[in-house]
Amino acid sequence: MGPAIATVSERVPARHWVASARSGGTLLLAAIVAFAPLVLPNNYAYDVAVQIALNAIVCVGLNLLIGYAGQISLGHAGFFALGGYGSAILATRFGVPVWVSLPATCAMVGALAWLVGRPTLRLKGHTLAMATLGLGVIISIAITTEDRLTGGPDGMAVPPLVLFGAAVQGERLWYWIAGALLVAAVWLSLNLIESPNGRALRALHGSEVAAQTLGIDAARFKLQVFTLSAVFAALAGALTAHYAGFITPVKSSFLHSVELVIMVVFGGMASVFGAVVGAAVLTVLPQLLTVLKDYEMMVFGAVLVATMVLFPQGIVPTLARRFGGRAR
Repeated sequence: MGPAIATVSERVPARHWVASARSGGTLLLAAIVAFAPLVLPNNYAYDVAVQIALNAIVCVGLNLLIGYAGQISLGHAGFFALGGYGSAILATRFGVPVWVSLPATCAMVGALAWLVGRPTLRLKGHTLAMATLGLGVIISIAITTEDRLTGGPDGMAVPPLVLFGAAVQGERLWYWIAGALLVAAVWLSLNLIESPNGRALRALHGSEVAAQTLGIDAARFKLQVFTLSAVFAALAGALTAHYAGFITPVKSSFLHSVELVIMVVFGGMASVFGAVVGAAVLTVLPQLLTVLKDYEMMVFGAVLVATMVLFPQGIVPTLARRFGGRAR
């Protein structure tokens, strides 16, 4: 009986491990990334897949702030653009190697978010939204007017990413880099959510006053997740710039910030995989609707409205509840 009992007891944790979002969900995402090339017919499909992965990295970080900590941000496109411009300026104007300029830029954007977040995150609700919107506008204006560094409204060329002495070029190679980083971002986010810090973030979302009465340092946790989400945005922005070979101030615009928030809400707030699904659907959908030409934006808006009516909590959380699961 002893060995039989031991065998059964070992199987249950194994099933739980596979079924959990942190392990099973991450493995499923990794499998999708690994096998997707089997159905990607050409470089255009690879290009769309790369865009999905890079947008999803931003949304996974933004979802930590909006979905789990309950803090709104309408300025994350500013961090995204700073990542791209920062790495490009360090590489082209100051001769810094790209493999140094990229992580250095992410660190600087994280430091900027930490400095800006200390006073900003004291605000709540609409005032916090307005403050982050103002931050994004300031960054956008600075990028547009500092034409000696940024190229102004025309944008600037960005050198290719260089790893191990070789330039990273081609949609297929970029697919594997973006896909691996997306899996890593999801895995890190799921681990954060399941940690005591993640439970503190969810408590903040439920009631900041109640969380503080339990001894949770609300200001510290909000500042940490704001900084982390800014670093995610900067990383995706830098990779996008090096992948495209060019960047313009459009990437720092208010509309881009709204687009990122819509991806998070569309897929489902407080759901890491919802952020990935939202980024994937809203990256692919405009590509599919181009055949409608003049009616493209009308149909796009109608799809958004219909989806939010049918899936009021976002696609993944609504489907998870409908089928008895739990969204992560």
